[in-house]
Amino acid sequence: MASLVRHLTFDCSDAHRQGTFWAEVLGGKLADDDFPGDPEALVTADGITMLFVTVPDAKTVKNRAHVDLQPTDRTRDEEVERVVGLGATIVGDHRKPNGRGWVTLTDLEGNEFCVECSAAEREAIISSGN
Repeated sequence: MASLVRHLTFDCSDAHRQGTFWAEVLGGKLADDDFPGDPEALVTADGITMLFVTVPDAKTVKNRAHVDLQPTDRTRDEEVERVVGLGATIVGDHRKPNGRGWVTLTDLEGNEFCVECSAAEREAIISSGN
């Protein structure tokens, strides 16, 4: 039998702060026993569980892996605006005039993630032949 991915784990300097941010981004929730100052924070959301672990080392290089988000009930651009409002920072804009592309952002501690087109946007692009 193969293994299952239980959760994605991220090292960080403030597990509760990172967990709170990602719970808001994903529409998920922190575990009931996670509080400010705790060394770990567990976020559960539809389709993913993320664990944030406080470590003494700061992030120093680009992530080798990252999360790609696809909005479910808004457009890519609306989602970018929403997550920027939560504290994310845009670090790369790869949107194209034909509607394709993505935006690269960083979370509160500099971890990269991308926001892609929604399924509806993707279907509209394909239907238009772009």
